[in-house]
Amino acid sequence: MLAYSMRRIMVAIPTMFVIIAVAFFMMRLAPGSPFDTERAVSPEIRAQLLAYYGFDKPLYVQFLDYLKGLASFDLGPSLIYKDQTVSEIIGSGFPVSMTIGLCALLLAICVGVPMGLFAALKQNSAPDYSIMAIAMAGICIPSLVVGPILSLVFGVYLGWLPTAGLDLGRMTFETLVLPVVTLSLAQIAIISRLVRSSAVEVLRSNFIRTARAKGLPESQVLSKHALRAALLPLVSYLGPACAGLITGSVVVETVFQLPGIGKNFVNSALQRDYPVVMAVVILYACLIILLNLLADLAYGLLDPKVKYE
Repeated sequence: MLAYSMRRIMVAIPTMFVIIAVAFFMMRLAPGSPFDTERAVSPEIRAQLLAYYGFDKPLYVQFLDYLKGLASFDLGPSLIYKDQTVSEIIGSGFPVSMTIGLCALLLAICVGVPMGLFAALKQNSAPDYSIMAIAMAGICIPSLVVGPILSLVFGVYLGWLPTAGLDLGRMTFETLVLPVVTLSLAQIAIISRLVRSSAVEVLRSNFIRTARAKGLPESQVLSKHALRAALLPLVSYLGPACAGLITGSVVVETVFQLPGIGKNFVNSALQRDYPVVMAVVILYACLIILLNLLADLAYGLLDPKVKYE
């Protein structure tokens, strides 16, 4: 398993280089500039700004300079957020996004897996149809709609929960409920449908029939045999899903006014803050590669047929 992990890491190095190169040149070739403001800037000042940030150099030289900075873990200064480095922006926003994303993923697993298993056990019955209908509604209704509705009902009308803001130093259960529930609803729907379809197939397998023929209790058949096999597709899905929840909760962060990296990413992309956009892209790519590796390793632990050499 160690040798397999090292090979995956070695393959990830050229993959990351390609991702960085594509993102860098796409950002630079996109129309617009971080110095395009409503207030006109004189050509002299604009030239000084371009020279200060190195934008007057050829594009390939800028790319090599950026790679040198990455090699020393220097992400550079932000072009829009004054007096802040990219590392400071990511460092302040990532804990918020990670807290919300991981809590949402944990809630989605704890709710979605039992729903999917229950629907599979009650296949083609009223509970099965009800759970799948709820799951379909959860997939179809976007967070942009769910978030304001939950905020309006539980925050404004009932006054039970705060509707905005998250201070990690004073983080409480109440401040996490609305953003976590909003972010997790779609994942609950996806996970329940994924587990249901997988469990239905597993329950029809020969090894389940054999276990039942040997007289094993139904609870033991489900917990020791069916559940392990039914969770295999879920493990493959959780890698990219976790990375997406951590870095992609843009709507939730906007609705609930959370200072996460998703909101910073969108603002930076609109204002052509190249270093911040590049940092978030690199962070997301690293998370995808790492979490996919962990998912593959977990897949091998759940399925004895999988061997890593």
